[in-house]
Amino acid sequence: MVCSLDLSLQRDFFFILLLQVSMWGSDSFSVIGPSEPIVAMLGADTVLPCRVFPAMSLENMELRWFRSQFSEAVYVYQDGMEQTGEQLADFRGRAELVKDYITEGTVAVRIHSLRVSDNGMYKCFFKKGSDFEEAVLELKVIGLGSNPHIFMVGPDDGGIWLKCTGKGWFPQPEVQWKDAKKERIPSLSEDQMQDDDGLFQIEASLIVRDSSKTEVSCSMKNPFFGQEQVETIFIPEPFFPRTSPWKVAFAVTSVILGISVGAIVYLALKEKQEKKNVSEVEKEKKKERKAKESLEKELARRKTLYQQDWRKAELYADWRKELFEAVDVTLDSDTAHHKLKLSESRKQVYLKENDPQNGDASTHQEQEESKTISSVLGQDDLTPGRHCWEVEVSMKTEAGSGTRCALGVCAVTAKREGWFAESPEKNFWVVTYKEGEVISQKGSLSLRQWPRRIGVFLDWDAGNVSFYNMIDGSHIHSFTGISFCGKFRPYFSLQGDGTSLTICSASDKNENCPDFSAKSSVTHLSSCDLSVPEEANSLLCP
Repeated sequence: MVCSLDLSLQRDFFFILLLQVSMWGSDSFSVIGPSEPIVAMLGADTVLPCRVFPAMSLENMELRWFRSQFSEAVYVYQDGMEQTGEQLADFRGRAELVKDYITEGTVAVRIHSLRVSDNGMYKCFFKKGSDFEEAVLELKVIGLGSNPHIFMVGPDDGGIWLKCTGKGWFPQPEVQWKDAKKERIPSLSEDQMQDDDGLFQIEASLIVRDSSKTEVSCSMKNPFFGQEQVETIFIPEPFFPRTSPWKVAFAVTSVILGISVGAIVYLALKEKQEKKNVSEVEKEKKKERKAKESLEKELARRKTLYQQDWRKAELYADWRKELFEAVDVTLDSDTAHHKLKLSESRKQVYLKENDPQNGDASTHQEQEESKTISSVLGQDDLTPGRHCWEVEVSMKTEAGSGTRCALGVCAVTAKREGWFAESPEKNFWVVTYKEGEVISQKGSLSLRQWPRRIGVFLDWDAGNVSFYNMIDGSHIHSFTGISFCGKFRPYFSLQGDGTSLTICSASDKNENCPDFSAKSSVTHLSSCDLSVPEEANSLLCP
């Protein structure tokens, strides 16, 4: 496997070298998009990334994403700003430019709240002077519909008539009937229609004539991802129509004649069928083993590539955690603000409740103190190397609740009395929770999921502090280019009632910090983070 990987890297290197030589001394460029379709769930957000080769700044170019026609603009960037004159009405307010790496030649358009109509082909068009190039992208929108609903219509044609319905699917799902032995039963009919939002509604019918099939299931499966919804119905034996005597006699006669005629055919085909069955079973087992081995090799390959250049890939928090030393952080009571209360284990911090006996005389003082930041530091100084710790966040997220908390790293000498700014200029490197939003020094962050549990990763030698959502493994924010000179400690601050922070133990068995990692354990092979730099993304999403 290592040899094949080296040959692949060599081929890519010579291809890039030839392309650079052909473009030497020229302003020519090419536009490159994802080689595979981008798959995203209905109602979620996704990005359509493109980059130029060779890498160059795109700030002064015309950048355009459109559908089948050039004038059907999804997003237009020109003269250093967004141009909405040609933008389709469906994308106004839903499309934005992700330009964190625009000077390095990589940009993307993020589309919010995906609809069925967003499914299909796109083009990204880049123009510099009189030169222009474009690339083609495909977006597949997936809608996982409701659970199937099975109900008995009544007796029909010597059996029980069943119907199975489902709605909210996109694209059209595959419908299957099965008995208790998981053997397929063909549908009598299948009807489908699309509602005003383009989602499919399905109705499948089946007549069960065999009274021994008292357990029947109906499943609907997405043809792209294979997600499946199943419902089972139990049919009491008395519900089946009774058979009249003449039908029994006819059936017996038919069986005797059938046995006489079929015996000859059976004896001739028995040996051939047995060989065929054995061959099919072996083929199926071999196919399953091959698929499992291929999946394990692919996961091992991606993990190896990640470990080779993990600093460029801002994703996969659980893999990153293996490269850092887990720090067992406890809180330093000597550095705690007087409004804060620490647990006996010094793993949890929360605000003390106001004393109602103080009366109105202290109201003004309390109002002034409510505007200050109450903070506390970790007990021990951080040392050179790579360290990480995890924090559970509990707070009210409603707008107007006045709740706020921050966590990260700060210098021991940083000013923490009264009102102060938690910014890198003041030697604070933190992310802030405020009334349901997560904020960095760049402003509010757009995240896939509200991070209930945050991992803080400090790389002393690289001058980097990064934050990850430990529930789904996604990247939240990074501070880079930090010069660690002096003493630094973990930092925590709170404002507002009902807010608390709990530090998870290094062994990850703290009863106050349940393990959420199972929710994202399969994401390594099912998705690729398209918001990271292209050179990092290409390591894990070839």
